[in-house]
Amino acid sequence: MDALMKYGCGKIFHDKMSGTKKQRPGLAEALEYAREGDTIVVWRLDRLGRNMQDLIHVVNSLNERGVGFHSLQEYLTMDKSNATGQLMFHLFAAFAEFERNSIEERSAAGRVAARVRGRLGGRPEKFGEKDIEMMKSLIESGTPIKDVAEK
Repeated sequence: MDALMKYGCGKIFHDKMSGTKKQRPGLAEALEYAREGDTIVVWRLDRLGRNMQDLIHVVNSLNERGVGFHSLQEYLTMDKSNATGQLMFHLFAAFAEFERNSIEERSAAGRVAARVRGRLGGRPEKFGEKDIEMMKSLIESGTPIKDVAEK
């Protein structure tokens, strides 16, 4: 957000979810908002598309509408009017997809290694066995469930 504001973006859209998700309301809103002559600016190329094919589709549709594209991290301004601009875009898109896939592979390997060491991951249990037994006994003794839930 700071980089986008520093760059001078007039309106900032964002999603609070992974860029790999298909439905991203912030991106959809930004794409709908953009008009001919506007430029969509992203912090990194992988923020715009889930994979190279998706990225190419989004940028091609922007180009057809006369909307520019700029990525701050890759210092990439989309200029598909010439062969060099197209080549640079495809190269950066391939690198972004490679990086995202590498991160996914490392994360998966880390989860497997943690499981081997006995860590299952996920959110910690809120109640232990003693807590559950206490709740069961309170309910069995006639305490209303609402009161047990409040405690």
